[in-house]
Amino acid sequence: MSASLRMVVLLSAMGLSACAGMEAKSTYVPPERSPSIMDANEEYVAYVERVARRRGLEVVWVNVPRKTAEEVAQTAAAPK
Repeated sequence: MSASLRMVVLLSAMGLSACAGMEAKSTYVPPERSPSIMDANEEYVAYVERVARRRGLEVVWVNVPRKTAEEVAQTAAAPK
């Protein structure tokens, strides 16, 4: 076997063994984060869009409404 053919076979075997050693995170769960006033107020957005859909209107949010400090405090104090 020529030296170049041996090198190709060796590099191929090394490359395949490197791929086999990689682990995939199939059950990744993002870390839980605390509520913030920068979070969008999803309940209000859903309500407005639902009413607009019933009336045949399209809503385009330029500035998505944010949660108030009171809503954040209630969310943070709620038991999980």
